[in-house]
Amino acid sequence: MYLIKTKDMSEEIERTEREDLFSKAVKAGKRTYFFDVKSTRGNDYYLTITESKKRFGTDGKFTYEKHKIFLYKEDFEKFMEGLNESIDVIKENAPPIVEREVYDRESNSSSGSDEVSFDDLGK
Repeated sequence: MYLIKTKDMSEEIERTEREDLFSKAVKAGKRTYFFDVKSTRGNDYYLTITESKKRFGTDGKFTYEKHKIFLYKEDFEKFMEGLNESIDVIKENAPPIVEREVYDRESNSSSGSDEVSFDDLGK
């Protein structure tokens, strides 16, 4: 979000409220996708799609890598046609999804399943 500097603060607040109309976050594995409906100065709506992925540096600290797409309503139909066609090709032709083992950096362990056996717990 950006701030509009005006003499009248009520105009700045009104712009902030008008800009962000809807937000939806979708967590998908190591990525989070954000779908945000916003409005332009002319009160026209558009969609931003942001992919955010946590990246670890060599020093152990992390940053978020982000990629953003701006999608305007005049492009919705063509975008959806291309997206749906691409998804259909993947569904029809890609090999089945194999569940991957998840590695937890903090505990330095991996888990392929949430099931725990009492024998694994020790005494």
